[in-house]
Amino acid sequence: MKCSVFIACSLDGFIAGKDGSLEWLASVNSPEGGDFGYGDFMKTVDAIVMGRKTFETVLGFGEWPYGVPVFVLSDTLASLPENLKGKAGLLRGPVSSIPATLAARGFASLYVDGGSTIRAFLREGLIDEMTVSTVPVLLGDGIPLFGETGAHAWFEVESSARLSPLLCQTRYRRRTDGA
Repeated sequence: MKCSVFIACSLDGFIAGKDGSLEWLASVNSPEGGDFGYGDFMKTVDAIVMGRKTFETVLGFGEWPYGVPVFVLSDTLASLPENLKGKAGLLRGPVSSIPATLAARGFASLYVDGGSTIRAFLREGLIDEMTVSTVPVLLGDGIPLFGETGAHAWFEVESSARLSPLLCQTRYRRRTDGA
């Protein structure tokens, strides 16, 4: 099971404001009207795993944005909205078991999204690659991308590019040799 991250963060390492707001991302537009590689990335995954808070943020977007199944990690949600039946489902249990659970259902490549969920997968050594788009803004506080992961893991830079004056994107792959 391959587990990947595709996310934007501020220069000081936050993925959202303290209240979960993403307004700071609205100023980042692709000069050619593109999606900074997100569409190509989505072609490489067959399911998404996200936490409850990220799921609730996505619900606020209005239209459901995903064409692959979404699995929401939550021990507090009893159910998901009826209109998402067949599009999203709940997952419970330890993060360490999620890749095997989803592999048994026929999935091979996961997009891991949301700060807490990414950090939980990192703690378990489950993230294989990360694409991190850095926006040169200092938020000062908010929801961190990494924070304390409790993990010591080496990644190597596969590529890094300036995609616009307001976005630098770096792709990392987990090193399996320890350093």
